[in-house]
Amino acid sequence: MRLSRYFLPVLKETPSEAQIVSHRLMLRAGMIKQAGAGIYSWLPMGFKVLRKLENIVHEEQVRAGHIPMLMPTLQSADLWTESGRYDAYGPEMLRIKDRQGRDLLYGPTNEEMVTDIFRSHVGSYKDLPLTLYHIQWKFRDEIRPRFGVMRGREFYMKDGYNFDLTREDALHSYNRHLVSYLRTYERMGLQAIPMRADSGPIGGDDTHEFLVLAETGESEVFYDSEITDLKFGDREVDYDSHEACRAVLEEFTSRYARTDETHDEALFNAIPEERRRTARGIEVGQIFYFGTKYSDAMGANVQGPDGRSVPVHMGSHGIGVSRLVGAIIEASHDDKGIIWPEGVTPFHAGIVNLKQGDAEADAACDALYQGMVALGLDPLYDDRDERAGGKFATMDLIGLPWRITVGPRGLKNGVVELTSRRTGESEEMPPEAALERLAQIYADHRVTSPL
Repeated sequence: MRLSRYFLPVLKETPSEAQIVSHRLMLRAGMIKQAGAGIYSWLPMGFKVLRKLENIVHEEQVRAGHIPMLMPTLQSADLWTESGRYDAYGPEMLRIKDRQGRDLLYGPTNEEMVTDIFRSHVGSYKDLPLTLYHIQWKFRDEIRPRFGVMRGREFYMKDGYNFDLTREDALHSYNRHLVSYLRTYERMGLQAIPMRADSGPIGGDDTHEFLVLAETGESEVFYDSEITDLKFGDREVDYDSHEACRAVLEEFTSRYARTDETHDEALFNAIPEERRRTARGIEVGQIFYFGTKYSDAMGANVQGPDGRSVPVHMGSHGIGVSRLVGAIIEASHDDKGIIWPEGVTPFHAGIVNLKQGDAEADAACDALYQGMVALGLDPLYDDRDERAGGKFATMDLIGLPWRITVGPRGLKNGVVELTSRRTGESEEMPPEAALERLAQIYADHRVTSPL
């Protein structure tokens, strides 16, 4: 993409309503525009990042054996009445009537709808285990939406639902989701710590939230500092193995890590004092096992091996895809702007032409642009007739991890300048070497569509 042809409405001033870093930078970098309280239009660059996160989520869900589908945003109130949640959910649920007077709701989650789909089509234990998921817009009418996409009313979420014959099988699904989430967050450049949490209106006894440590987090968290040394890395895990998935769960949850809702002061004080930490955290996902809560209420039964009808064991598992955009910025920025991790950056590198209109500089930039495209990389070429300082400021604000600077002086020596946004370090090298370096950097960050 050439910046002269792109829609990137960057702002020089920070809007007064933006209270936290991610909200300020997303507005200034032209990623979002507020359409209403807690509701945002995703402008091209914001939408590009959102899609990158979505693709990573899809890839890791499919890797774990989960099956993608799509459910509607509007749901029948009858299903929620059947489960007992329609009146219990509270004013956060947006209730609607259609022209025939039928009660509908804008779905905040999909346990009822997916259970209805399951009971309509699955009747035997031979069709289990089964995990269905989708990524869809949700709506919760927050009493005080704030912090941009971090606490909006409309949000984009991956929610998955497992159906299993036994509690043991359902807990394996729980563990399998934990493993897939650890992989997902690390690919996004995040360390998301699984913490014992409260189940809230979803229900169930077994639940972990995944929290990213950040000063602007909405939750107070308490944890053993050893947990921040854990990395999933590039290990391969057999998702069909109960033992392998359980081992990962035990590795990442055996040390103390809890939100303020489930904090146990006595257990926390048993940790050596030098390892006790308190901080703020941003929730970016949660997994639940709730047994037969919905299958009992809605008659989601299968015929077991002995021929008797039994309710299936279920769980639900969410990742806040749109919230993750804000969380990544909260965790990765400086006073100049965003610093995107390579795995989620909207463009792989920016090309800055220091002397637009100079024949040699223009030709060199065009060659770099075409070279990146040929390598399967996505460049953003700032070909505007602007001063160098303004171009650098824009690149720093939007946070692309790498910048190639091209100018007449460097070209006389046969070099361009490759700069790391994270470290600020620059290195002069021939254009071909810069392309080769970028290809090496991004070799491990390709996302292919798994659908």
